[in-house]
Amino acid sequence: MKKIVLSGMRPTGALHLGHIAGALRNWIKLQDKYECYYSIVSWHALSSEYKNSKVIKNYIFELAVDWLSAGLDPEKSVIFLQSEVKEHAELHLLLSMIIPLPWLERVPTFKEMQKQLPDKELNTYGFLGYPVLQTADIIIYKANYVPVGEDQVYHIELAREIVRRFNRFFGKVFPEPEVLLTEVPRLAGTDGRKMSKSYNNAIYIGDPPSVIEEKIKPMVTDTRRKRRSDPGEPNDCPVFTLHKAFTPEEKINELAQACRKASIGCLDCKKVIIDELIEEFAPLREKRNELLKNPKIVWDILEEGNKKARKKAQQTMEEVRKAIGF
Repeated sequence: MKKIVLSGMRPTGALHLGHIAGALRNWIKLQDKYECYYSIVSWHALSSEYKNSKVIKNYIFELAVDWLSAGLDPEKSVIFLQSEVKEHAELHLLLSMIIPLPWLERVPTFKEMQKQLPDKELNTYGFLGYPVLQTADIIIYKANYVPVGEDQVYHIELAREIVRRFNRFFGKVFPEPEVLLTEVPRLAGTDGRKMSKSYNNAIYIGDPPSVIEEKIKPMVTDTRRKRRSDPGEPNDCPVFTLHKAFTPEEKINELAQACRKASIGCLDCKKVIIDELIEEFAPLREKRNELLKNPKIVWDILEEGNKKARKKAQQTMEEVRKAIGF
């Protein structure tokens, strides 16, 4: 039998280039090798959007459209909505009964996110218990692997600790999930900082060609290149982070050499990545536009995925209740 992979994303709106380079490309490859469950984690979104919860449904739809447009295949993977599989909530509740509070208080992202999102009141149980629900999301499908970047490794190690504690109390029900480490390139946004929706500097995968060009042309490049004749260093150029993620390797090497010799200008270099992005995302945009016109297709795919996920989750919860003695 194929090993099981589980991953998910919070529905916070349309996806940008960082999501493609950092997660979706890898997820698409994994579909051919593993039994994959990809979850839109709507309850997790509620932990920070509870004051504005009505936007989440639209975000769910946008995220599903972008996933399907990028190449996630409902014939190969189970694509589903977390909040439509109530067993996640039941397992989260049962796990919360055995988790020592200090385990959650020491999670680095708890305080980091409070600093990054000062306009949101995150001092809630739901936000503190985020890693417990995340663990439930993973282990309810008995996932063997969770594809994550290095910044998420701590969360998976915590999930492993929770599994060990549960198995010690109630018998071995769950396998310990392992990290499937994914290289997550740090893409610069249009202002040179890390690409992020919260910074309003993102290039979205649904942006039309004119918008892509409009966003990239004014981007700052290597500050040493004050004149066209000044040599530059590609590794210090925000635009070059986009090349590393989306330009063919042989062309990247040519551009890097040309930049260091000042035989190419920054505008010419930007035009190359603009053309690459427009070409690469043309079929994605076409599929995306079709899905936007036919929302029922998207919701039907999610509902079919919900049924498959629910069946698996119900089987696991029968084992869990038996192990606990309920």
